[in-house]
Amino acid sequence: MKTIFKYISETIFIFLAAGLLLGSCTKNFDEINTNPDKSTSTSAAALATSMIASITSSDISGTKTFMQPFMMDKSILWTEQQEGSQYNKIGRTDFDRLEVLRNVPVMLDYAADLTDGTQPSYEALGHFIRAWEFFYTTMTVGDIPYSEAIKGESDGVIKPKYDSQKEVFAGILNELDSANMLFGKGANFEGDFIYDGDVSKWQKLTNSFELYVLIQLYKHTDDPDLKVKERFKTIATTRNLMSSINDNFAVTYQNAGGLCYPWSNTPVQVNSFVIYPVIGRNLIEPLKTTKDRRLFYFAEPAAAKIAGGLGADDYNAYVGVEASDPINQVKLAHDNDLFCDVNNRYVDLFNAEPVGLFNYWQLQFVLAEGAVRGWLPASDAETYFENGIRANMNFLKANTGDKYTHGMPITDEYITSFLPTVKLTGTTEQQIEQIITQEYIAGFMQDANNNGWFENRRTGYPVFKLNTATNQNQPNTGFPKRWLYPQNELDHNAENVAAAIQSQFGGNDNVNNLMWILK
Repeated sequence: MKTIFKYISETIFIFLAAGLLLGSCTKNFDEINTNPDKSTSTSAAALATSMIASITSSDISGTKTFMQPFMMDKSILWTEQQEGSQYNKIGRTDFDRLEVLRNVPVMLDYAADLTDGTQPSYEALGHFIRAWEFFYTTMTVGDIPYSEAIKGESDGVIKPKYDSQKEVFAGILNELDSANMLFGKGANFEGDFIYDGDVSKWQKLTNSFELYVLIQLYKHTDDPDLKVKERFKTIATTRNLMSSINDNFAVTYQNAGGLCYPWSNTPVQVNSFVIYPVIGRNLIEPLKTTKDRRLFYFAEPAAAKIAGGLGADDYNAYVGVEASDPINQVKLAHDNDLFCDVNNRYVDLFNAEPVGLFNYWQLQFVLAEGAVRGWLPASDAETYFENGIRANMNFLKANTGDKYTHGMPITDEYITSFLPTVKLTGTTEQQIEQIITQEYIAGFMQDANNNGWFENRRTGYPVFKLNTATNQNQPNTGFPKRWLYPQNELDHNAENVAAAIQSQFGGNDNVNNLMWILK
């Protein structure tokens, strides 16, 4: 795997040009598209690098911001001050994700004259990036601009209409279908620091991510237009999918300023926030209950328990703090050393582990859920479920030195003995809870796009405790369901955003409203 540093250093000049293009939006769009001096062999690659970085390394913020998704899903609590994300306070979002899409047609224009077989690959990449950004944008608010998005002044559309969330999801699915087909036709391409331009890996990611998109639509399984169940089965049984953790859509890190693991505190990256995290009960308790050794890879034992005579290899030395407790209680637990910090490897190492935006184990848990729901043979559910757990354990085993296992290493023998103790059992709903719980555990310090919170919103798992005394959502008797529309849209596209709010929520842009996928 090549590194982002190498790509940036090789294409820095064209990166700057891409940045100027993005900043100027559509001002010079036509001139750039018809530039007779364009460098086709490098510009498409440089723009690919820029956009891939935008949806990967740029989305994985550093230090405190890196922890925000884990505060949202209650696996990390914060003791510096009261954090709204921990206590269910959600405000306005933005549509910044969509800005990068302005570079898709420009990349395709640069690639149009290529004769090395990579033109379909760049086109496929454009479809995938569009699907990715539209998906995570619609997941935050509901209806969004899609068909007229990113048209700009050059197309005479400066105030794009909003498409219904159903229409957006239909578009996302179609874009992923197109990406799959085009990656199958294209040659390996330049400008990719994740998979080194390997189109087979991109095709696997595309199809695996489409299954994840489809599982979000489980409440609309019978929709005759989307054909959710049929598409899911076809993709799962006929297309190339991720086959191991080597296919993870993940960023690796280097010992250089700005390129280190996002939570590390090293000579080249100072992290002044390392004194504030507390690991939540929602993560600690399931690990302790099942005697899951990932606990020792994720956490440091509570210092007070060690001082009291327990060993670092004792499950009882690990204490999870309830996320809904008042901040003064959380701080008191911290002051009294009755809490678990994150494992020291996350702080000590510039390359603690690759951080995935979509991982092989997520695919396996999606397949397991699909099987439990009857979209695939039910008999396959257990295999997928075990594959997901095993993959995550093998990932941790591969990325954690003995120094950081607290004397409780995850070995092949341990994995073999552990899996039978967590077999899927009970009703369909109970099995869904087991699957989502394991997906939640595996997502610790991984998913940077609020996937854990989205899964709780979608399924109710893992269960978050509602404390009306600390819940900052209004009313305090429930959890929020969405962000509010961006202020920029209210200021500059008021008529269209107002129409979207009216059609979805009766004119009330409220964080408690249920968007279409949740109905």
